[in-house]
Amino acid sequence: MDEVIERHQRACDGFARVTDQITNWAAPSPCSDWDARAVVEHLIGFHEVLILRPLEVKANRPKDDVPARWRATQAAIIEAISKPGVLDDQTDDAGETKPGLRGLVSVLSTDVLVHTWDLAKSNGVDPQLDTELCTLGYERAAQSRDQFAKSDMFSDEVPVPDDADTCSKLLGIMGRDPEWQPPT
Repeated sequence: MDEVIERHQRACDGFARVTDQITNWAAPSPCSDWDARAVVEHLIGFHEVLILRPLEVKANRPKDDVPARWRATQAAIIEAISKPGVLDDQTDDAGETKPGLRGLVSVLSTDVLVHTWDLAKSNGVDPQLDTELCTLGYERAAQSRDQFAKSDMFSDEVPVPDDADTCSKLLGIMGRDPEWQPPT
């Protein structure tokens, strides 16, 4: 299995593990505009628009079972990105290069990882973030700090101590306070 697919599978598996532990889908999350359910629907929607529709893969999601909605999406994602050549740049008959999805899938893996933390924190669940994926995401995010700061897609970076673990550093760059707790 390609390492990009394997990493995305690991990120998605971690998210699925957390969805299975959620008991309050209306609980607020660290994403101030989203409750727990909206975090899941965000990831479903991003993958739908960026991966599934363009690759013409359909996820047969149930309407009301949130964890099952994610698992159906995850299965469709892995099916889609496992198609031969999808991750790699392609040259058409006219010599035009069409970029593959390798970079996008890597970025989405980090998005899934960060939203795993968001979802877990909404219900007081241990996110058990994959340290290797945090390291890769942090390295990529650190190179894009200026772009994040200019984007309205991310909250402002949250400072974390220099000696913080890599997962906390990633969360900080992505506008999360690693110490966030749900309101009481």
